[in-house]
Amino acid sequence: MSIHTRRRFTTLASRAITACVAFAGLSGLSMPAHAQDYPNKPVKFIVGFTPGGSADIISRFMAQKLGERLGQTFVVEQRLGAGGIIAQSAVAKAPPDGYTMVLLTGGHPTSAAMKKTLPYHPVNDFGMVSTIIEYPMAIGVKPDSPIKSFADLIARAKAEQGKLSMSSAGVGTLHHLMGEWIKIESGAEMIHVPFAGAAPAYTELLGGRIDVMIETMTFMSTNFKNGQIRPLAVSSSKRLKDFPNVQTMSETLPGVETTSWLGLVVAPGTPAPIIERLNREMRAILAEPATAEKFAQLGGVPAPSSPEEMRTRIQREVERWNRVVNLRKIERQD
Repeated sequence: MSIHTRRRFTTLASRAITACVAFAGLSGLSMPAHAQDYPNKPVKFIVGFTPGGSADIISRFMAQKLGERLGQTFVVEQRLGAGGIIAQSAVAKAPPDGYTMVLLTGGHPTSAAMKKTLPYHPVNDFGMVSTIIEYPMAIGVKPDSPIKSFADLIARAKAEQGKLSMSSAGVGTLHHLMGEWIKIESGAEMIHVPFAGAAPAYTELLGGRIDVMIETMTFMSTNFKNGQIRPLAVSSSKRLKDFPNVQTMSETLPGVETTSWLGLVVAPGTPAPIIERLNREMRAILAEPATAEKFAQLGGVPAPSSPEEMRTRIQREVERWNRVVNLRKIERQD
């Protein structure tokens, strides 16, 4: 091989190597190094719900814990309105770099089923990280109600179709669709009475103006323990350790089981190594005994998952609530 030929070969090889390195950077092959550097600036943790609620409490708790573990500031920013949709939309449209995050709730799939349109796709427009906490829905009556059990409620409702009333936290909420699901599976008609939250429904229940209340265990747990509400059933697959005598809904209506939850998401297209790191840190936080104690105060338990498990869960729940909305002929909202 001549000197000229060797030089030409060396030049071409050098250019090929340079091109491969550039391609590797563009295609994300160097992403693990970026993930190791993440985060190198403050992270925005958006909250779409009012202060004091479970989503707000858990958002602030996780922001603090992630900040401690990752050595960076996680700034909590509230963007209220539209049942969390404004905050979620901000993350769905954020740069795909892991620096903007939000908690989705168990109401996210119900919104997807109830809304005619959303400013994002409920699954594809989010980078799933992990579910964080889950807690069942619960159903109860006032302490002196003649309704003694969940089975008794169903029997009475079937015997007196359309006479008993059942609360929810508003049209299209998880509470509402849970009640509609009970009607589908039992064949019992009950009057749906929506309220703007748990507090007014609780007042009307104790005043005898509604018969049955559906709420999350976040609210119901304390009232069950102090005797202010008589528990009838919980929506979890198994009875709760703190309430072993309270039956599950599925003991009377097989298959009727679900839990509300909160889960962390980032913008779609966020590099997998960053999502993997966040998932790893989340699992470590959720494994701490102090976290379990904190969640127990809210009537919930730690619920770590893989990104794919979270994605599958949301897809499954969107399908379930779409079925309920369609079967019950509930008018979808703008």
